[in-house]
Amino acid sequence: MDIEQLLNHYGYLAIFIGSILEGETILTLAGFFVHKGYLLFIPSILCAAVGGMFGDQVCFFLGRYYGTRLLQHFPKLDPLVEKTDRLLCRHSSIIIIGVRFMYGLRIAGPIAIGMSKVTFPRFLVLNTLGALFWATIIISFGYLFGQSAQWLFAQFQQYTKLLFVILLLIAVITLSIYWYIKHRRNR
Repeated sequence: MDIEQLLNHYGYLAIFIGSILEGETILTLAGFFVHKGYLLFIPSILCAAVGGMFGDQVCFFLGRYYGTRLLQHFPKLDPLVEKTDRLLCRHSSIIIIGVRFMYGLRIAGPIAIGMSKVTFPRFLVLNTLGALFWATIIISFGYLFGQSAQWLFAQFQQYTKLLFVILLLIAVITLSIYWYIKHRRNR
């Protein structure tokens, strides 16, 4: 099987599964493959959004139903959870939509939200919006990266000799300066 056949058979499933767990790397690659014509833009976004939303819903329910047990094992987290709950009461929409963009909070964020007073329907709606926004941005970034990489490689091939001469010149100048400084010290 070549890459095109693999992506035709398993590409959207890979996007779905990858976006449940991590996402950004998989979605950037998906955008690159959309640029190359192996995948379609809208289905890629939908698979990513559904996977990301599903993963966050699972984490939300883990926080909702097992968060108390977690706090019993780690009582020092209780003031932090209370502070987070107060923050969520004031700014829940922005936090729920943006939590997937916050490094290190991709899993912990929905668990903390599940432990808060945010209702499931509210989380579901905002999580869906956030997942669609996230998937669109990251896949678009991958698409643009594919476009830029293609242009960059084409330009790179055109200017390879010039780049080699410039690098050689920089190396010669650097070595000359080093040699000059070393010999000045020895005098």
